[in-house]
Amino acid sequence: MNILIPNSWLKEFLETDATPQQFADAMSLTSVSIEHMDKIGDDTVYDIEVTTNRPDLMSIQGIAREASAVLPEAGFKAIFKPHKLLTASTTAKSPLITIESDPKLVNRIVAVVMDIELGNSPEILKERLEKTGIRSLNNVVDVTNYIMREVGHPSHVFDYDRLTTRQLHIRASKRGERIKTLDEKEFELSGGDIVADDGTGTIVDLLGIMGTANSVVTDNTKRILLFLDNNNPHLLRKTSMNLGIRTEAAVLNEKGADPELMLPTLLRGIELLEKYAKGKVISEIIDIYPNKPQQKSVIVSFAKITSLIGINIPEKTVVSILENLGFSIKKNNGRSIEVIPPSTRLNDIEIPEDIIEEIARVYGYQKIPNLLPCSTSQSFYHQSQDQFYWIERIKTALCLWGFNEIYTYSMVSEELFDGPVEDAVKLTNPLTEDHVYLRNSLTPSVIATTYYNKTRGEQKLFEIANVYIKKSSGLPDENLRLAVLIKKDGVTFYDAKGIVEQLLSILGIIEFSFTKKVDGIDGAVLVIQGTDIGQIEIGEDVTFEIDLGKLLPFASDRKIYKEPAKYPPIIEDVRIEISTVYTFSEIEKAIKDASSLVHGVALLDVYKNKKTFRINFLDRTKNLTNEDIEPVRRAIFKTLEKNFSAKIG
Repeated sequence: MNILIPNSWLKEFLETDATPQQFADAMSLTSVSIEHMDKIGDDTVYDIEVTTNRPDLMSIQGIAREASAVLPEAGFKAIFKPHKLLTASTTAKSPLITIESDPKLVNRIVAVVMDIELGNSPEILKERLEKTGIRSLNNVVDVTNYIMREVGHPSHVFDYDRLTTRQLHIRASKRGERIKTLDEKEFELSGGDIVADDGTGTIVDLLGIMGTANSVVTDNTKRILLFLDNNNPHLLRKTSMNLGIRTEAAVLNEKGADPELMLPTLLRGIELLEKYAKGKVISEIIDIYPNKPQQKSVIVSFAKITSLIGINIPEKTVVSILENLGFSIKKNNGRSIEVIPPSTRLNDIEIPEDIIEEIARVYGYQKIPNLLPCSTSQSFYHQSQDQFYWIERIKTALCLWGFNEIYTYSMVSEELFDGPVEDAVKLTNPLTEDHVYLRNSLTPSVIATTYYNKTRGEQKLFEIANVYIKKSSGLPDENLRLAVLIKKDGVTFYDAKGIVEQLLSILGIIEFSFTKKVDGIDGAVLVIQGTDIGQIEIGEDVTFEIDLGKLLPFASDRKIYKEPAKYPPIIEDVRIEISTVYTFSEIEKAIKDASSLVHGVALLDVYKNKKTFRINFLDRTKNLTNEDIEPVRRAIFKTLEKNFSAKIG
């Protein structure tokens, strides 16, 4: 959000010896960002960017109060001078305004009926409004814009005599109702919008957003209803976005404008209308306040302030900064303070850290030494402890092997969800029907990508992203996964198995095995130390998906040096007939367990249920002879025949 503020107008509320440039420098370092400074005659206009959590700074008085806290810490005099208003009696009951029983619609309504004389605004009003980017219309409408810019709460005027029953009924709109806004555009309402009708059902205002053409002030207006409303910000934003009406009033109201500003804004409006439009109050001041915000407090200790900021800021400075920002302070035994936020800050001050942030930024981040705090202990850190280090190694390896990395949506359709949708995390407001559920597997999305690229022959794709596992309550679990797809002529299970084994080698994982899948789908499950890490599936294409959250804790950069063997190995190829129900890892383990002389086992060839294994025998202390190998060979054959019903030869 941006706001234009003339220095001459600001000086009415801020007494300071800082020049415009010094003001801009200090504020940009600690508070709002001064984007531009434009010289207009003898005046300077600041173009100020305000973050969306600070609607209290979208006004002259809001910036003046902020500057009264910031400038003293930069070495300048600064005193906030709020406008003094006369007190006035109000009434909470009036036949003029009624509110629908729904308590969620309206926070507060203030209003008053006045006689006025419509005409041109005086030059001071015109000049100030134009400097802030607001076009002058007439003295009455200009006053409403003037008080919004000065105090910070939007306001509106109705032609009182154009309200058929002289009443306003605040309610939720009905689906299909139509309105014509004051800029002569027509809209159809979807229902649930906050509107006011004149008692006959005719809508005369889209509250908090824009007035309608049938109640706008005209050249014949003699009596006005000066009206301020503060409503449910969520409903206002929904209406504003649905209709595409993005007025400044809508933006301010949806950010949570302070309802406590409404009566001062109304009184300031009365004062200016009396001065510039010969206004005269002819009704009671109506103040209906069904949803008054609850005051809250935050307790923060001085020890925590020092701990988080990193330096000791004097207690007097802490209290001064917070009081200048409008906070009320109660001291607790000198060790902590109870901070009561002003009504303008109730929406963004919740926890002690919020208070400490206010102290730190106003004190000045530039005053905090650029040194790391002392540490009494330091644990050893290596890059191998960083998850992103291993992910980068995986990505680099796959790319070098000819794979392309892809990125797909985390939201999928029912067709792409892996399993029953009852197990899915469903979005309450999906953008399209194809993005309704948070995915629990990457593989369907990767396979779908091949469909959109089916003109290509060979495809080798991978994706690393989170999947979302639904829990009985609370937010879903996020699991980081790797999914890989190989699509080419003659692709087999062993293509994927080889890729997995090479990835595990890169990650320094030696001990692993593959077991058969039990869900009836061809493939295998990767197991490390009894934990299922991922699975390979064989279909038209070969895919595998690995849970990196489970895999990476086993990764290691540790290297163990082994002196090369001084004596040559004996290599034998053994052909056995064995049932296909047994996996290579089971057979390999049985062969290796037969003797410590078995140095390695490799599968050379498969034909139906016949497999050829290459066995390496090695002794690092001597040359092996056939006499040494013979008992080992018999032990291997005996194990295979007994445990696997294998036939040798």
